Amino acid sequence: MKQKISSQEGKSSDITICMLASGSKGNSIYISDGTTSVLVDAGLSGVEIERRMKSKGLSPDNLDAIIVSHEHADHIHGVGVLSRRFDVPVYLSHKTYKAALPFLGRIEEVRTFECGLNFKINDISFHPFSVSHDAEDTSGFTVAENGTKIGIATDFGIATAMVKEHLGKCSVLVLEANHDPEMLAKGPYPWPLKQRIKSRTGHLSNDETRALLQEIQHDNLEHVILAHISETNNTPEKAIGVVGHALTCCGARLDVAGQYEAGKLIRIKQK
Repeated sequence: MKQKISSQEGKSSDITICMLASGSKGNSIYISDGTTSVLVDAGLSGVEIERRMKSKGLSPDNLDAIIVSHEHADHIHGVGVLSRRFDVPVYLSHKTYKAALPFLGRIEEVRTFECGLNFKINDISFHPFSVSHDAEDTSGFTVAENGTKIGIATDFGIATAMVKEHLGKCSVLVLEANHDPEMLAKGPYPWPLKQRIKSRTGHLSNDETRALLQEIQHDNLEHVILAHISETNNTPEKAIGVVGHALTCCGARLDVAGQYEAGKLIRIKQK
């Protein structure tokens, strides 16, 4: 591995999050504590992820890892290219690696994890947990350092007790709000695809995300980012309108991740 050179002077007291892309055409989340920088998924081309990072003043040369949630193309499309170009290790479960291997190409350094077992990349602790989705071994993640915890779950069809347990007490949540049930029912998708989307191994609707947040919200929840919003079966306005009702008590900020450009840099103070 080449030595990574931080683009910042010393370690920041913030954790920075940037939604580089979210949706069926590609997903990627950048997370950094000022010393360690990772991508959670890389579902766009390597060139496009590099462009979006640089548009926010972020350097791909400083990446320490790419962490993969599951093997669907909108989460792994650029993983192999970025890993080779910037000499970055790839972290994923063993089952996901086997399923993704034909699409990744040569990866010099693969590190496998098991859901339920923590792993660390420098000072940042990652906890992968199983979610219900139609892939081999889909993972959600909590990302924690110095008492600050981020929860990420962008592809899952049901909020199980395990999901609620892991996403509780997070300072920031990245959650999918994939579809509006009425738009999905009346929309152009074929019936089998509609059934897949609303199944227990598909994607959460706006209403289901609202119900989840109503259960797990707490006074220290600072920010919720809605992800994987369908361009055909949802709108950002509908998602915010429905999910926002769940946050009236805690006052957390609510944003929507976009598909076509990187979002703003969100900085969370470490505890």
